[in-house]
Amino acid sequence: MAYFDYTGRDVKGRMKKGNITAESKQDAVKALREKGIAAMEIAEGTPSLLTMDLKIGPSVKSSDMVIFLRQFATLIKAGVPIVDSVEILSEQSESKALKATLTQIAHELKQGQSLSAACEQHKKLFPPLVINMIKAGEIGGSLEETLERLATFTEKQHELKQKVVSTMFYPATIGLMAIGVIVFIMVYVVPMFANMFEGFNAKLPPITLFVLGLSHVIVHYWWIVLFIIIVISIFFYFLLQNKSSKMVLDYAILKVPIFGKLSQKAEIARITRTLSSLFSSSVPILQALTVVERVTNNEVIRKVIINAKDSLEKGRSLAEPLKESWVFPPLVHHMIAVGEQTGALDYMLEKVADFYEAEVETMTDRLKSLIEPVMIIILAAVVGFIVLSIVIPMFNLYSQLS
Repeated sequence: MAYFDYTGRDVKGRMKKGNITAESKQDAVKALREKGIAAMEIAEGTPSLLTMDLKIGPSVKSSDMVIFLRQFATLIKAGVPIVDSVEILSEQSESKALKATLTQIAHELKQGQSLSAACEQHKKLFPPLVINMIKAGEIGGSLEETLERLATFTEKQHELKQKVVSTMFYPATIGLMAIGVIVFIMVYVVPMFANMFEGFNAKLPPITLFVLGLSHVIVHYWWIVLFIIIVISIFFYFLLQNKSSKMVLDYAILKVPIFGKLSQKAEIARITRTLSSLFSSSVPILQALTVVERVTNNEVIRKVIINAKDSLEKGRSLAEPLKESWVFPPLVHHMIAVGEQTGALDYMLEKVADFYEAEVETMTDRLKSLIEPVMIIILAAVVGFIVLSIVIPMFNLYSQLS
């Protein structure tokens, strides 16, 4: 939503100044007209801290979108008109952003717009995949089937994402807890022994000197450590904005043992599932690849998709550029080649997606069972290293005193 400053006159001819949010300048003029204000001047402005709508993270959670699409498909299948379905869902939606958007879409549908055109005006909420599938369903007269397919696709994507996120969440949580324990020991426990060692004026081994020095830095120069972490975070943020840098980083991620394979299989599952859904909805193949190119997060895989699109434009098959890339295993391009030859490409892609989704599920289950003992061993090793650095000089002191 854009933010507009306006100057106009109301129905009594009085001057009015204010601001309004709308998708475009034309929508802002319409909204003002509905309020009884004739806009004389209107220009895009910047909201102040007092008036702007602050949002943290995505405006609509994927779980809310999954529920909306499934309920929408069910209502249409039950014979409820599209406008009524949208109004019903806008009233019962728990997401404020989705509720407001559906209210606007219902208004646009009443004005004679198609569902795809109404959704296209809210691109921040509805991804290209949804818009293109709805548009294809409207053209082919199979909107009910398209919405059902779209709801199933979104549910599968949400489940796949949840599995990967839950697998990554566990080690991240354990890692943060480990860092908290280590910081507590370094800040409150180690300094007590440092004072004791100074009192004895004894020669300390290198391992103890290292831990004491690290503890001193954390206690007295924590702000420098925090500053370095912030600088590194900002550096990586801007690094990811650059396509060449992101390409290198994405390549490195795919080459990481275990997690690289998980990321690769999850991406392949998402791409093949997306293509299968688009082809099943009769979306043209080049348009489908354009949509997939936009939803792909990995730059290395995105480059292969772009090459595949160029290959098709030159009259070659879809399987050839995938075969030339190490990113896509032989199973993928073999199944696609068979699908192209038999005219059942959407079916073959669906089977590839099923296979890799099952692979991701198996890998995530194995990782969950493997990560717990590994993280415990790492935490024990770090804490053991700190304890050892304290115990060794104490034993030396004890032997000297005895």
